[in-house]
Formats: sequence, structure tokens, C-alpha cells
Amino acid sequence: MAAPKWSTACLDWQERIVARKSLVPCPPLFPGKAEDALGVFKSLQVVDLPKVVVGEVERHPTLGEVCDDFVFDLVAAIFGAEDPETGKRLISEFMLLISKKNGKSMIAAGIMVTALILNWRPNAILQILAPTLEVANNSFEPAMGMVRADPELSVVLKVIEHQRQIKHLDTGAVLKVIAADSDTVAGGKASITLIEELWLFGKKPKAAAMLREALGGGSARPEAFTLYITTHSDEPPSGVYKTKLAYMRDVRDGVIDDPKTMAMLYEWPVEMLDAEAYLDPAFFYVTNPHIGRSVTVEWLQAELGKEQIGEGEGLQVFLAKHLNVEIGLRLRRDRWRGTDYWEACADKSLTLASLLARSEVAVVGVDGGGLDDLYGLCVAGRERGTGRWLYWFKAWCWPDVLTRRKEIAAQLHDYESDGDLVICSEVVSETLGLDADDTAYERPQDIREIVAVIEEVKASGLLPERGAVGLDPQGVSDLVDALAEIGLEDPQVVSVGQGFRLMSAIVGLARKLKFNGAVHDGSRMMAWCVSNAKEELGRQTVMIVKNTQGTGKIDPFMAGLNATKLLELNPVAANDNGVSVYEDRGLVVF
Repeated sequence: MAAPKWSTACLDWQERIVARKSLVPCPPLFPGKAEDALGVFKSLQVVDLPKVVVGEVERHPTLGEVCDDFVFDLVAAIFGAEDPETGKRLISEFMLLISKKNGKSMIAAGIMVTALILNWRPNAILQILAPTLEVANNSFEPAMGMVRADPELSVVLKVIEHQRQIKHLDTGAVLKVIAADSDTVAGGKASITLIEELWLFGKKPKAAAMLREALGGGSARPEAFTLYITTHSDEPPSGVYKTKLAYMRDVRDGVIDDPKTMAMLYEWPVEMLDAEAYLDPAFFYVTNPHIGRSVTVEWLQAELGKEQIGEGEGLQVFLAKHLNVEIGLRLRRDRWRGTDYWEACADKSLTLASLLARSEVAVVGVDGGGLDDLYGLCVAGRERGTGRWLYWFKAWCWPDVLTRRKEIAAQLHDYESDGDLVICSEVVSETLGLDADDTAYERPQDIREIVAVIEEVKASGLLPERGAVGLDPQGVSDLVDALAEIGLEDPQVVSVGQGFRLMSAIVGLARKLKFNGAVHDGSRMMAWCVSNAKEELGRQTVMIVKNTQGTGKIDPFMAGLNATKLLELNPVAANDNGVSVYEDRGLVVF
């Protein structure tokens, strides 16, 4: 038989998803294998649905009766990719991204029970890997029910409930359901793996190594496959979830040619996202292919209405989980008012060098934190000709934060990869002295690199003679000493009052963003920091605080507010002739 030729790119997926057509880009490579698998899959009973009478037999509805065609397309694609002559699987990695309440755990259980029944390898290990015990039970219970509901299956398959295992008594193969609550998954001998809720693994700092260990056995087994089934994250994608989702999108879009990988991603076409079509009940089906079966338009519409009353974070989480709208900024009710306009004011071409080239004056804001915080820096400039305020950010942290705040470790590594965050090394020279009796203090890496950035700004000649570097006065003595060594002292280095004293910057920067008077570098790190900022209102004041203590880092954003306070002073570069740009425009009123 000639080797089949196929592509897993689905270039017209946007048209297909709106037209309710299959997102599987090619027919099963081996139709006979696909039909065998569908016969098994469709016969499995769903025990959490009431029994029905068919002929003279009372039983639960089967997967064949309750599932939509998209499920059968996926099952056919997975099992129809195995060559019956060689046992080699030609497509070995799959992803289903789907909204919540579309039968995800039921589908997962059905696919893995089908794989256990059709498996030909003696003593094979099949596993459903879930991020938590609760998710693991969500997958195991329907699988267990499918076996116990069918008298014929109960003869061949033995449920070991206390171990969350199902064993095939003829082949010795075992289906295991594993809760990866710890940071490691030992073994790596499974030939078939289904990974539930990949988005939750994205929050685990060691998830990449853990999944590599769990999937290692597949490399030695030609029939092996991995299936990822997940909803969208309740936060901006991070870690292994972000990486895998980006790869799957590139395969689907034809950017990456990988015929061994297939993605079925129920998400919104760009134009529909821009038009906020996801708020229209007529289009709920786009990311809910099981609508009318496991979820209804009426329920989604009612829940959406409840969240729209309050807006904020609850609305974004609902949109992410039930309508597959990827979260960008988490818009809580108590958010900083500038958050609404932040994304629209991003200019990802803005670098430190281009900011200095475009500006007539530049200032620096710094906000330091503890060892489990970020050390934030912002260079802000006033654009020549337009007067717009330009913002470039960078941050530093020490490994302490990765161990003390494990919930955000994966995100921090993402920002490090982007080049916006430096995770410092703890290796520091013991001495800089000339002899044993003459030692010198070597400043930590974050201080050295922050000073290097400020020195670059100073060399541009754009720093003003007064109010050039604004610091949060807490815990910056080391930085003040280092700045003095490069010739920056009072009145160029100034303390910026915090708390309610930042009110003018909090309100003023939000207004600048709303009316396109400010531009920032568009980093993911800053979108996260801005989304963590919470407005706290007093009787006559506004303050910024963290929305979540410990994990909701805002230090670089606070550095931006410090820089904003300096721009409010209408500074003039030290190498200027002392004439304000606003005087040149005839805007100064005496």
C-alpha cells in the first residue's frame, strides 16, 4: 500500500468554524481503523444521564447518541492515524481546545476506554494525566461508569477504584488516572497519554519537565499518541500551556509544517473578536460545538447577563471559560482606570534606543521591592514633535521569588524569555580588593544593570538637571549610592512620595492613555503588572495597591507612575538651551 500523504494545516478554519464544518483538516489516514474505533466509542454508555428503553433493553444513552459530529471526527482522526500493517501511528499529537460544559471529561474518558479496548501491546500503560485530584476524578468516574454499565465490558475490563485504574484482563494493559498534584510524575512508560486541562499545568513552574517525564515512554512505542484536552486559562496563557497553544496554532495555520501534529481549536476568528461577536447569543455555537446537547444558549445567555451587570474579572473569566475568549487584561471592578486603554496604546517596536531617539527629554522611575518582589524600572520620554509620553519598562528579580511565589514562577520565566525580566544569578564575587586586607563591596546584579540603563539614558543628554530619576524612597540606599558614583545626585535624583501622593500620576496617566497621549512598549509583563493594580479610593484620594498580596506584582508599574510624576514637572533636557518645548509652541501662559 502506498504511503498516505496528508497535511494537518487547516488554513480555512475561520470559515469552517462559523459554518459549523469539521475542523479536522484531513480524512482518516486508515479508514478501517477509524471505523473500528468509532464502533467501540459510540457504544460506550454515559452513566450520568437517565436510562432509556431501547427495544426491550433499558440502558443509559451511548456516546454515539449524545455526542456531536465533531467528537466523532476527532476520534476518527486519532485512531485512523495508526497503520494496521505496521502498528505505527502517523499522527501522534492532538489538541482539543473547547469551551467549558461541552462534555470534555466525558470525551476524554470515552477516548481512553476505547484506546484500552483496541490496544494490542501486552501490559501497555495508558494514562489520563490531570493537574489536580478533582480533575482526575472528573475523568475517572465516567470511564469507570462506562465499563460497569456494559456487562460485556465488565468481563474483560476490571475496575480498581481505589487506585483509579482500569485493567484489561486479556492484554494486561492498564489505564491509569493520575493527579499531578506534586511537581513530578514518575515513570514515563505510558504509550498513550491524555492530558486534561493543560491550562492548569501552565501555572506549575516545573510542568515542562514533569510532562516530558510523563510522555517519555511514547518515543519507544510506534503506536503512541498524546491528546491534550483543555479549556482556556482564567489568566493570560503562561508556561507550557502558552507554548503548546502557540505551537498548535502555528500548525493549524500552516506556519509550521508538522504532519504528526493536529489541532482542533474552537476559538474566535479575529474579525469576530474585534467585533465582540462572542457577546451575541447567535454566535455562542462558535466555541460551543455541543450547544443544544450538554450546554444551551439560554443558560449561557443568562450567565453572561449576570456577569455583565458587574463587569470586571468575573466577566473575563466567564468569557474565557465558557466562550473561549483568551484573557488579556483582567478587568476587575476595582481596576486602575487606565487598564481599559492599556492594550490599545501598545507599540511593540518601542525599545529603549528608539525611545531615546524619539524623545526631547527623558526621565527614569524606579521602584524596588523585597527579595520576593520585582525591582522595576521605567524610562519615560516626551516625544519630539507630538508631546506624547513614551514608556519603556524592565524588571529584575532574584530566584527567591520563584520558590516563594511558585504560582507565578511560570509567568516570570515567560517574561524572562521575552527579554523584559532579568532573573538574577546569586553568584557574587567575594572581593574586588587588591589584597586580603582591602575588600570592596560589589553591588548586586540588579543594581549594576539598573545603573547601566540609567547611565545610557544619561549619555543621551536627555536627562533634566532636576528631577531626572525618581525613586520610591523605601529600600533604595544601595541604588542611591551607585547613582552617585556615575554623577547623579540630588537634585537630579529625587524621592517620589508614594500612596495618595501619586494620585496625579494615577489619574493623569489614565487620561493620557484614553486620549492617545501615551504609548508603552506593549510587553506581556506590563500587561500583567497593570492588571494586578487595584485602585483604592479614599474620601478625596486615589491610591494604587496590589489586588493579590504576594503574587500580584506591580513594581514596574509603580516605577512608571514615579516616572510620570517627573514628566508632570514639564522637564527640559540638561543639554537644551533651557527653553521649554511648550514655550516654543506658544503654550505657556504667564
